[in-house]
Amino acid sequence: MSKVATVAKKELMSYFSSSVAYIFLGLFLCISLFAFFWVDAFFARNIVDVRPLFEWMPLLMIFLVASLTMRMWSEERRMGTIEFLMTMPVSTTTLVLGKFVACMLLVSLGLLLTLGIPITVTFLGSLDWGPVVGAYVAALLLAAAYCSIGLCISAVSESQMVSLLITIVVGLCFYALGSEALGTLLGSSTAAWLAQFGTGARFASITRGVLDVRDLYFYVSLMAVFLALNVYLLERQKWAHGLRRVSHRQSLLLLFLFVANVLLGNASISDVRHVRADLTYDNRYTISPATKTVLKTLREPLLIRGYFSDQTHPLLSPLVPQIRDMLEEYETVGGSLVRAEFLDPKNNPEREREAQEKFGIKPLPFQVSERYRQSLVSSYFNVLVQYGDKFEVLDFRDMIEVKSNGLYDLQVQLRNLEYDITRAIKKVVQSFQSTDSLLTTLDEPVRFTGYISADETLPDQLRELKAALPELLESYTEESQGALSVAFVDPLENNGKEAENIRRLFGFQPMAATMFDEKEFYFYMMLSYKDEYVQVPLPKDLQPESIKRSIDAALKRFAPGFLKTIGLLTATPTQGAAGEQKRSFTFLADMLQQDARVTPLNLADGVVPETVDIVVLPAPRNLDSKAVFALDQFLMKGGTIVLATSPLAVSRTPEGLQGTAFQSGLEEWLTHHGITVQQAVVMDRQNSPFPVPRRRNLGGFTVEEIEMVPYAPFVDVRGEEGINEAAGIAPGISQVTMNWAAPVSVTPAEGTSFTWLLKSSPESWSASMETLEPDFERFPGTGFE
Repeated sequence: MSKVATVAKKELMSYFSSSVAYIFLGLFLCISLFAFFWVDAFFARNIVDVRPLFEWMPLLMIFLVASLTMRMWSEERRMGTIEFLMTMPVSTTTLVLGKFVACMLLVSLGLLLTLGIPITVTFLGSLDWGPVVGAYVAALLLAAAYCSIGLCISAVSESQMVSLLITIVVGLCFYALGSEALGTLLGSSTAAWLAQFGTGARFASITRGVLDVRDLYFYVSLMAVFLALNVYLLERQKWAHGLRRVSHRQSLLLLFLFVANVLLGNASISDVRHVRADLTYDNRYTISPATKTVLKTLREPLLIRGYFSDQTHPLLSPLVPQIRDMLEEYETVGGSLVRAEFLDPKNNPEREREAQEKFGIKPLPFQVSERYRQSLVSSYFNVLVQYGDKFEVLDFRDMIEVKSNGLYDLQVQLRNLEYDITRAIKKVVQSFQSTDSLLTTLDEPVRFTGYISADETLPDQLRELKAALPELLESYTEESQGALSVAFVDPLENNGKEAENIRRLFGFQPMAATMFDEKEFYFYMMLSYKDEYVQVPLPKDLQPESIKRSIDAALKRFAPGFLKTIGLLTATPTQGAAGEQKRSFTFLADMLQQDARVTPLNLADGVVPETVDIVVLPAPRNLDSKAVFALDQFLMKGGTIVLATSPLAVSRTPEGLQGTAFQSGLEEWLTHHGITVQQAVVMDRQNSPFPVPRRRNLGGFTVEEIEMVPYAPFVDVRGEEGINEAAGIAPGISQVTMNWAAPVSVTPAEGTSFTWLLKSSPESWSASMETLEPDFERFPGTGFE
């Protein structure tokens, strides 16, 4: 090692005695700063991380390292000093390692100079240092691989320029193996296999904050192979021309065996997925304890299958390997009861037919813009979660989110994949019961009524579906031993008397096959139990399997224990001033109905129904004593109440924005439980912009202009100081804007605990509700006192 250090010291002295080292360090630092602040627009991204610093590193390092290594052996060959080195009492391996260490020390010094960037970022917000550490480790490993490649190429050429160009070409080849462009050309499955040899793809995996033994071994093996090849090439120069000895053949054989072992080592650990370290502070890339708890409840085999086409949208293609890794993580944690599969349905006609007919999975058209033309690509981008005969399907809308940094700069990333998959697993596990047992839990039969017109008025597809319905419903009746009764009614019979009846009761209108078709018909299906009615929606594909899924989903609305029942208060006993528009919260109700039964809540009689598990109160107003008593009794029985309330109602008047008092009727009840919502508005210097009218006086004439200004009442909540991810309700959420929020003070009573979710920044304050218009002339900077 002392001889290696001596060689390295000699090389470093030669670098710093000339301008090479200073040019390298200066260029490296300038390009890094330019890429971070200008190319990736750090301040415009408004995200506290240093990912832009390392996004260009795999490409940038190729050129910079090539400029360092091009002279290492080429200069020795050109000057004729390589013969002197070969005759010194130092082994070839020592010389190679010495030059390699010198290059790495110079690169390490360059990376050390960039530490000022993450240190500066910490002053702007809360920086997660885990991915930063991982990125620097990845950068050192990447540089080691490129240095070994450059040294090896420099050993076979006397021209520094030739060495530079060949090193750049070889580095670009390794980088291209994991690039998005290659995935678009060859398909996601082929690209995923080639990405195992791509320096850029491995680099991205580490920089996100995960140190995987497979990625570390790849870089070390790449470095070892080219260093060994470098030693072999130098040793060959000592051999006499035309003379082949046994030792020469042995050296070549040893090199071949070494390279073969390294490649086999990469192949053998390719399935080792659990030997890794998640460096992120919230372990966002590790299966959470909550998911592990869900997987422990499995009693039957669980199938998680990814349907992904090789040819897909270029922005979706990079997400496919991430989804594959997550599915494999579920398989590793779940053990023998969890099976993860990954396939392209277009390469398997049988699987494609099953996906479309049984699971309703169909390819979606994506518009792909190329340089000279635009085209449509139909591709699959779905995840199936199946448990017994129950299943859930996630498509790309359920798994991704799109962020825009400008008109043409779109970022597509996974939303919260673990949450989406685990949520689907919970749904299929909870609903895994046979339909006959579902029906037998009810104390009265369920009635199926089909309001369907005669065959001659129906389109062909609906006529076939109508013919398949009796056999399908008969299976329900037999399995449930008569717990389901079936009836079909033609609404157009008896002069349309039944049509008028269902229009009045359910709002059912006649249908038409096309906009200009004068032939009208009815095709509605309704399940009823006691006084509760649930419509069975007509599936888009009009297949009997899809109808069965719709009936199963509707039956769960009646059966207790299958879904939580949410009581949604959308109308209060006193709904405010006369003429005020009532809030229906239909969108909220539609979203809640995806995972629960939603029933309108009426607290006028002072009782919350026994069937209600959760009470949701969005903006209640003027609740009377009976309603408050009902909520208090429900809470004392162990019920859960979700309340969204504020003492402020905001309206726009000709004079501008005005705040008026808003009484929920729950003020004293909340105070009794230790919660006080203050009659004020939270202001914060950390805020989001808002279009506010600004008036200018032009010689007695007032001009009103709309400007986007920093608006203190729009509190920008972000970072671990503002969002409590430990509470478990906001994983992966990096930013929330609270509009006209009220301060909340908490006084815990004995036996009561509180968990905060969102906090304003230390630069926040409270102000009166009377004025919400900023006045930047009186209060420069914030617009408010």
